[in-house]
Amino acid sequence: MPKFSIDKIVNAHRNSVFEIFSNFENYQKSLPQYFPSVRVRSIRNETAVVEEHMMLGDKELVIMAKHVTQSPLLHEIFVIGGDAKGSHIKEQFLDHSEGTKILVDVDLKLKGKMKISELFTKNNLQENYSKIIDGFVKIVEN
Repeated sequence: MPKFSIDKIVNAHRNSVFEIFSNFENYQKSLPQYFPSVRVRSIRNETAVVEEHMMLGDKELVIMAKHVTQSPLLHEIFVIGGDAKGSHIKEQFLDHSEGTKILVDVDLKLKGKMKISELFTKNNLQENYSKIIDGFVKIVEN
């Protein structure tokens, strides 16, 4: 299944960038076109379990995700249930001369109909995931 990396340089302080990217509680308000529904199930220290509906291109993924944060360096998402169970997304935030460098590593594992349909479409998962990252970047830079 798809593994890819995305890196961006954002003209903003690392703490601000980390806050926007790791604030899953506001995903639905901030980017409703990509996150039509987000429900926090539990939060304990730096770990949270969240039920999310995520739009990846024209596909809606329904997932249960474990968000683990290490402020302001790291935000990891482990998909523990749903359409992309077993997926892992790692977002690193590094100081950079122009602001913050964001490194995103995505290991996407689609299930069932999602996996089969991906084989027959020209839908580019990396391009669609990059649009989500660009949405967060736009929020940070405004």
